Amino acid sequence: MNNLTFHKLSYGVYVVSTLDENRFTGCVANSAMQITSSPATIAVSINHDNYTNRCVSKHKVFALNILSEKTDPAIIGTFGFKSGRDVNKFEKVEFEEKNGLPVLKEACAYLICRVIDNMETATHTVFLCQVEDGDILDSNEPMTYAYYHKVVKGTAPKNAPTYIPEKAKQEEILIRREDGRWVCPVCGYVYDGDVPFEELSESWVCPICLQPKSEFVKK
Repeated sequence: MNNLTFHKLSYGVYVVSTLDENRFTGCVANSAMQITSSPATIAVSINHDNYTNRCVSKHKVFALNILSEKTDPAIIGTFGFKSGRDVNKFEKVEFEEKNGLPVLKEACAYLICRVIDNMETATHTVFLCQVEDGDILDSNEPMTYAYYHKVVKGTAPKNAPTYIPEKAKQEEILIRREDGRWVCPVCGYVYDGDVPFEELSESWVCPICLQPKSEFVKK
């Protein structure tokens, strides 16, 4: 089975933001689809291991933040490669509240969703939701997983439906880089800037997960 075949399916890149006990939390999702138009319903898949899954299951509401090609990749690093169990993901992220839920200012559009049903799979919960509100925030093109993969040079977080095991991930990295590229060991970002990696400032960090230059490994 060639796991890279799944990359030919169409995915978006989203942040699911929801309520926690006394703060907001959220995670990256890339499996969201419209089910019906009237009433408007969508389905969103979230890994069982994501802290956000527990919060959505409890509060039954969330905002689906649709990221754009202009979204700062660090947003994906914050919501995709850190856990809400350990950090307050909204502490340094700009947002405004819509219907009591956090909507990222980096998003190009959003949907306010209320859970009406769910289906459990081996690793993910598929939440079926009624859309209660939504709006377009700017005219930037929505980010697709293919764009994130090919242009931003990122890989899927471990709990994403599109995540592939480490062996296949290394095959993926080999396919999309030349020998000698520097790779982030956390998020898989491959540096391919015009400035040689060795000449970057020591204060330079991974644009996705903010790992320091010193953590990068040469493949």
